[in-house]
Amino acid sequence: QVQLVESGGGSVQSGGSLRLSCEVSRYTYSIYCMGWFRQAPGQEREGVASISSDGSTSYADSVKGRFTISQDNAKNTLYLQMNSLKPEDTAMYYCAADLSRRTKFYGVSSKKGYDAWGQGTQVTVSS
Repeated sequence: QVQLVESGGGSVQSGGSLRLSCEVSRYTYSIYCMGWFRQAPGQEREGVASISSDGSTSYADSVKGRFTISQDNAKNTLYLQMNSLKPEDTAMYYCAADLSRRTKFYGVSSKKGYDAWGQGTQVTVSS
């Protein structure tokens, strides 16, 4: 199994930036796909961004042009740079890993594609 530990959340004003980190207990280059999800109170968990082992990335329409996903294989860490934050970005953000190529069947934006999850880090954006 793999452990994922998120950090970097916090409270910012609208238009501000945050960088989330996810430390992974396994070599990230060996993981098929990694993603960031978020869940606001009373809402479904939704995919925000993903990065596959071949380096390809995918973003939800709501964050395109504002968020950037990346990973540092030397540090076994996944990142999410979030710029131009909006109040609607307020949510708990989760890091996830696809260890068994589930995203090939479910897609990179479906939570069903991931079989390891972190505990989450809270992001709050005030207007």
